[in-house]
Amino acid sequence: MPAADAFLRSRWRTHAQPREPHATIPVQSSGKHILTPTPAQTTTSIGSVMGADIAAPSVRMFVGIKVAPDIAEELARLVKPLEGLPVRLIPPADLHLTFVPPWNETDVPAAAERLRKAACALRAFTLTFARLAYGPTRRRPRLLWAECVATAEVTNMHALLLAAFGQEDGRPFRPHVTLARLEGNGRTIADAHPFNQILSLTQRVNAIELFRSPAKGEKGYEAPVSVPLGCALA
Repeated sequence: MPAADAFLRSRWRTHAQPREPHATIPVQSSGKHILTPTPAQTTTSIGSVMGADIAAPSVRMFVGIKVAPDIAEELARLVKPLEGLPVRLIPPADLHLTFVPPWNETDVPAAAERLRKAACALRAFTLTFARLAYGPTRRRPRLLWAECVATAEVTNMHALLLAAFGQEDGRPFRPHVTLARLEGNGRTIADAHPFNQILSLTQRVNAIELFRSPAKGEKGYEAPVSVPLGCALA
């Protein structure tokens, strides 16, 4: 087993311990980015052997782009005026742009392979952060986010990735990076601390990530799988 694979598998197992013993299913890895998950708190029954259920571990996953550290720090600095208010500020290390919303996954290596194949049809592009504003509407704000320009590359990537993971979304895609979640009266917070700031930040996007959402009691997102855009199939 390559050293990188061993390290990533070890990292994966530290975040999910079974509540009760159950059988595990070995999965063959086809590349250094593909991981085998260990049991999480939620399991999905996939069969039985001699009357005993076999359960595959289910983890919450989504597909997105990780915001570059320098841009993440700048965005976090801009929302500092909200500190101390009933809002949940997103740590810079967790800032991301979602392309496929979260789902419960029982076969992470297969999901990683789907992502790898989809990424091969995509090319690197420049992501532009255009405006800092409340959303989804000014009338009923629940979030403070950085809106991104919906270029052809961004919208095409969204459509391709949704199809790759069997998801649909009839709403127009509004690419954004959530910076804070308003936990109190959103309208009151937005009126007292207005944000409608033009941004001039750009990030070159060369890869797409498969993220793992934190389990109950955990914090922070992990991106155990990162695939370069425009990769060549083996």
